[in-house]
Order: sequence, then structure tokens, then C-alpha cells
Amino acid sequence: MTTKLADIDGEVATIRDCKDWNGEDDPDNARNWSRTRKVISTAVICLIGFNTTMGASIYAPGHEDVKREFGVSTTVSLLPLSSYSLGLAFGPMISSPLSETFGRKFVYLLTLPLFDIFVLGFGLSQSIGSLIACRFLAGMFAAPGVSVASATIADYIEPERRAFPLAFYYTIPFIGSAIGPLIGGFAVAERGWRWTAWIILIISAVFHPPALYLRESYKTIILQRLAKRLGVEGPSGPQRTVAETFKEFMRTTILRPLHMLLTEPLVGFICLYTGFQFALLYTFVVASPWVFQHYYGFSTSAQGLTFLGLIVGCLVAPCVLIAVDKFLYQPRLRRLRGGPELGAQYQKLPPEDRLFTALYGSLVLPVALFWFAWSAGRTHWLSPVVAQGVAMLGSILIYVPCNFFMLDVYGSKYGASSAGASSLSRYTLSAAFPLFVTQMYEKLGVGWATSLLGFVALGMAPIPWIFYWMGPRLRARSGYEHGT
Repeated sequence: MTTKLADIDGEVATIRDCKDWNGEDDPDNARNWSRTRKVISTAVICLIGFNTTMGASIYAPGHEDVKREFGVSTTVSLLPLSSYSLGLAFGPMISSPLSETFGRKFVYLLTLPLFDIFVLGFGLSQSIGSLIACRFLAGMFAAPGVSVASATIADYIEPERRAFPLAFYYTIPFIGSAIGPLIGGFAVAERGWRWTAWIILIISAVFHPPALYLRESYKTIILQRLAKRLGVEGPSGPQRTVAETFKEFMRTTILRPLHMLLTEPLVGFICLYTGFQFALLYTFVVASPWVFQHYYGFSTSAQGLTFLGLIVGCLVAPCVLIAVDKFLYQPRLRRLRGGPELGAQYQKLPPEDRLFTALYGSLVLPVALFWFAWSAGRTHWLSPVVAQGVAMLGSILIYVPCNFFMLDVYGSKYGASSAGASSLSRYTLSAAFPLFVTQMYEKLGVGWATSLLGFVALGMAPIPWIFYWMGPRLRARSGYEHGT
């Protein structure tokens, strides 16, 4: 929209109204960026997310060195691994509201240097307490690399076009976490555990500076800055006191996600299932080196190479997800609209259609876990390595569509809260699992320890099937409004 004002000479000047976009083709709208800018922005965001999640797992191969250097137990030496995950769980509670108040780019520029500082502290730590604290704070300031990234991508890519970039974005945490132990294994073997910090700082020096060139994408912030530059009225935020602001912060970032987790079956079971997928990855991060050392006599460097199976599984998964979207989901969408173009009718496809690959992933995962359980130590080492890759493929085929499903169900109004519940559950579980995995494998052996995980996966397998067939009825009973 525009507003016409007469100047002092009687001529008419056109001044933009900054309360909303100036039409669908407004150049200031992030969704009208060029394809090149969108691709580059997505690549920068994904690289930051990769570094963030690699920083979580790269420490794992060094925990034995930490155990010897500081004279602590195995469980205590694994606490820095878990503390980073806890930081990732709680970081979004601060970074998400900051991004809506000051913009996405502000949060990246604020938190990335702080992340680097605490990674430096982690590498220089002289006590286990300092190591745990620095890893927790590094994880907390790394969280925007995962949590704000999805909101940033959603700012500039239309809902019907998000499957391609988000398939890669949601896979990045798995890829980064799988590559971390591989690189960390070589670093620890050659240089010691402190190099797991120096490598992250070296990668940060390459991946973080491009964030300076990201363009602000959040609508409200763009319009407010434009209004200030033009000297006109822009969109106004809610007028609240400090107490009201704190209350709203607690409600939207902590209480609502927890309430949805406990009262919404859709959110509760999906978060439990996807949290298990992420915890399973961290189970392999800790257990896989133990398995290949005890059953095959692999060195620290060779143990790292066994993660190639996980990495291949992570790389294959987005290809499968994109193929399903292109050849199954998008054709159904076009048939619904009666034409080749995508657009306003996007939400008329039921959210349950997003769960298609999760149905197959739910069957692949337990099979792969039982395969790993009873091939490790009994067959050639390549068999359990491949089994790990297939397990990771199954996990991602569950994890990504389940997150798409929740976003489609709750839309823009409550989608962020459901995503917050998902983040809290997956990083809490990924922090807890490494603390008992080693003891479980030592007591039960690889066969029954992994079979126990397989039985859990088998017990959870009906979840996507139930939501696929009964989703409309369950959504009708929801206490939360479903948005677009």
C-alpha cells in the first residue's frame, strides 16, 4: 500500500506505508529475493548448523583421555558431551524471542562469537568442572545455529517450496553429529583431546564470517527499519511492561511447549519418537567405538572411520525425502489445484500426507538395529557398519517428516511452540543416553544392548501409522488452534 502526501510546492509525492508489504512483488519482502541469494543464505545457515552439531559430538573420542587426565569416572568424563546437548536444549528459549525482537541476523552476530569464546574455554580447561561448564555455554550459544535457522528459511521460502531446503536443514544435525567422531578420532589419536576444540574453532573461522553478509529476513524487523528510514509509521509491537514481557516469554517459550508436550497426543508422541531418533544417534556416537574396539580391536582412528556408515545413511536420506516430495507429494498437490502452479491451495492437502516416508522408516529402523545387534562381533566388520548407516537412514526418514507434520498441523501460530517441545525432548534425551550407554553395552554385550533399543524402536513403530490413519480425528480433539 502507499500513502500520497502533498509537498509544500503542491506537487504530490508517494511515500510507502510500512505497516505491511507493498504488494506481492515488494522487493523488500524476503520471499522476493533472487534464487541465488536464497541458495547462498540457505548454504550459510546450513554450514553454521553443521559446525554447531559437529561441535556436540567431536568431543566423544576424547573422553577416555579426559578420564585419565582429570582422574574421573567414565560417566563423569562423558558429562561434557551431555552438557553441550543440554545447552542446545535450553538455548532456543533465549535466542528465539531475541530473533523476533531484534531480528534473525542480530542473533547470529551476537551468539556466534560467544560460541567461539566458550569453545576456546573448553580447549583451555584445566578441570572437569570448567570443561563441563564451557561445553554447556558453548551449546547454549550454538543453539541459534539450529533453532533460528528453520525460522530464517521459512521467512524467505514459501511453504510449498520448503521441502527441498528443509530436507537438508533437518538432516544437517545428523550429518554434523556423525562426522564429529570421525574427525575427532583422528584428532585425539594424533594431537590429544584438546584438538577437538581447536578444530571447531578453525571451522568456525571459515563458516561464521559469511553470517556478516546475511540479509535480515524477518518481516516485522524489515518493515520497522524501513519505516524509520522513511520517517513514517511502521508495524508496532505489543506494548507491555517488563513484568508482562517476562510473563509472555515464560508462556510462549517454556510453559506452552511443555503444556503441548503433556496434553497434546500429537506433540507428545511425535516428540518422544523423534527424540528417540536423535538419542539413538548419540548412542552410536558413544557405543560404536566401544563395539569396534572390543570386538574387532580397532584403534582410535579406525573407530572414527566406522562412522562412514552413519554419514552415508545421513547423505542418502535427504535424497529419498526430496524424491518422495517431487514424485508423490507435489503431483498430488498439483492435481488438487487442477494446474501446474503451486500456491494458495497448499494447506488443503492433509498434514498426514507428510508422514509417508515415516511409515517406511518406522519399519527400516528396528530391522537395522537387530541387524547391527547380531552381526557385530559375529561377521565381517563391514556388516555392522552398513547396519549403522541403514539405521540412520530409517531414523531420518522418521524424524524429518514428523517435524513437517507438526508444522503443517499447528501452522505459524503454534508451530514454533511444537518445534520448541521437539527441540527440548530431543536434546534432553540425547544428553541422557550417553551417560548410561557404555555401562549398558558392558553389562549386556552388543547383541542384547542393541536389541533392547530395537525393541523400543519396534514398540514406537506404530506411532506414525496411527497418526497417518487417525490424524484427522485426533486433530479435531486438539485443544490448540490449527493454523496455516
